[in-house]
Amino acid sequence: MSPLFTTRAILLYMPKVLNFRAIIEQDASNLFVASVPAVPGCHTQGNTYEEALTNIKEALEVCLEEARENKNYSQKINWPTDTSHNNFLGITNIQVQVPHPA
Repeated sequence: MSPLFTTRAILLYMPKVLNFRAIIEQDASNLFVASVPAVPGCHTQGNTYEEALTNIKEALEVCLEEARENKNYSQKINWPTDTSHNNFLGITNIQVQVPHPA
């Protein structure tokens, strides 16, 4: 078997890497609640930020496995269009005072 054939075979069967955005918020009871807005029903929680991050990755993997088996569910997912990192920095709350209408 030629090295070129082996490389092509490996590339053909390598898993594709997709980048989904997850949102992690801390709720009133101090739990970290995580979701992937692009994937319906993909949400979880954790007692720490790190636990929520681990749990949302696992939840996303389960959802994507379901999408592989269920075409109807797959069509509801907002699939990323590229595999590049966009250097996403974050989301924060910004409080502003707004005068009451007259």
